[in-house]
Amino acid sequence: MQSFQMGRYRARPAASPEDMTAALRLRSLAFHGSAERSDGDDFDPRCTHILIEEVQTGILAGCFRLLRLPCAGIGNSYSGQFYDLAALSGYDGHGLELGRFCIDPALNDPDILRVAWAALTRYVDAEGITLLFGCSSFKGTSPADFLDSLALLKARHLAPATWAPKPKAPEVIAFGTALTHNPDAKRAMRQMPPLLKTYLMMGGWVSDHAVIDRQMNTLHVFTGVEIAAIPETRKRLLRAVAGAEPNSPS
Repeated sequence: MQSFQMGRYRARPAASPEDMTAALRLRSLAFHGSAERSDGDDFDPRCTHILIEEVQTGILAGCFRLLRLPCAGIGNSYSGQFYDLAALSGYDGHGLELGRFCIDPALNDPDILRVAWAALTRYVDAEGITLLFGCSSFKGTSPADFLDSLALLKARHLAPATWAPKPKAPEVIAFGTALTHNPDAKRAMRQMPPLLKTYLMMGGWVSDHAVIDRQMNTLHVFTGVEIAAIPETRKRLLRAVAGAEPNSPS
């Protein structure tokens, strides 16, 4: 993957131990509230790590990691620890797991997310990815804090039965039994993580249950985006942003 610059920010692959140290520190800060807590895991060596930096200062604004693998081996992903993905192993082509996406908590600039998606769009096109997937996380482990969001996901965005993940984790919230009320759509969208909102705008779908991950202090749902099913208007918009400026050599 080549580096990509748009406006104030640049996305580029991690290229040194120092880059990985910076990414891990940001992940620790974003996910655990302290840059001193380790957030590394056994999947890191298998992944391509993307850094989003402020061009002028080099300050790390965000990061994420990508794991490319054939859909037949999707169970070997990070998400496969928490969800039974046997149905998706029959999906044709290559999957791309987007994980550990985070933005510096001190920053509130929507351009960071835009640059991330532009870089991701380039990678998906270049690698011929057919399925984008991952765990979309809500911060905290209390389902009561996110009932409207979860109820909206149940009502409008469940995975097709053909590809639906099945429960695997020890602590899950089954939407069919836990969510029985009509969601307040506005409140639901306010609760929704920005990354998950973007997935849904591209036609993404989620598992019919959420996993409580106490180690990460999150509640997450499996999310899939079938590249061929992304609305054409959304594809054109993403590719227009991704082509805003030429690549620079990585």
